[in-house]
Amino acid sequence: MNAVRIMKNAKEGKYAIGQFNVSTDEQITAIIEAAKNLNSPVIIGTSEGERDFIGVEQVVALVDTWIAKTGLPIILNADHCKSFDSVKEVVDAGYLGIHFDGSGLPFEENIKITRRIVEYAKNINSSILVEGELGYLPGGSDIHKEIKIKLSDLTQPEEVKDFIRKTGVDSLAVAIGNIHGMKSESDDPHLHLDRLKQIQQAASDVLLVLHGGSGTPVKDLEEAIKLGVVKININTEIRLAYRTALQKFLEENLSEVKSYKILSPAMEAVQKVVEAKIKLFGSENKA
Repeated sequence: MNAVRIMKNAKEGKYAIGQFNVSTDEQITAIIEAAKNLNSPVIIGTSEGERDFIGVEQVVALVDTWIAKTGLPIILNADHCKSFDSVKEVVDAGYLGIHFDGSGLPFEENIKITRRIVEYAKNINSSILVEGELGYLPGGSDIHKEIKIKLSDLTQPEEVKDFIRKTGVDSLAVAIGNIHGMKSESDDPHLHLDRLKQIQQAASDVLLVLHGGSGTPVKDLEEAIKLGVVKININTEIRLAYRTALQKFLEENLSEVKSYKILSPAMEAVQKVVEAKIKLFGSENKA
């Protein structure tokens, strides 16, 4: 499975592929069923916390089984790796994509570690997708009452070209007003599309990534894809759909003890979210 080629196909086709984060087997199944139904490529993501819960080797085995069974272009991506050792673990285990988040580091330190990661990963698997990050995204995978975005947090276009040239990354996660998690108020995060256009002009040779896609207005996402974003990460919406459906079922079925019956509504809710995002991102029938 050539992860870089899958993403370049999206860039050439002017659509985006969704990354959907998981921490359980049934969430993986729900996402793959959505991809099967709509004949779409898909990215399965795991953060460091999610990997600790489900297991690195275990999730690789699960996703490899689905790839063999469906023939779909499925990328298993390690989300928000914070160190070289974290990257090494997932690369050695067989992940097809890795995201090193050095956005909290000084610019030159971010370049230094990202370059080392690119060299190591590509030596193991030349088609592995390596994603770097510039700019600061506030928040975590939660529902926020209020969250502030400063212009100084956004990705600086003048740094982009230098970062790409010195690191050799395949893709770049950008900060353009997106946040991790979702806001509870009606004024959902709006993207600075003018900044994205400047970044795109400076980063024409790499794939652009939007983290924090949950709760972002549809029109902003559609415009971001037109401006070159080819990967959009969805996590909080998955978690919220899973939790809400599970809670509702348990409240209405207090005596039920069969796990497959308890978990089925949660899986259906996740699948529904993923199918809606696949259609929005334009990756339907692109497998």
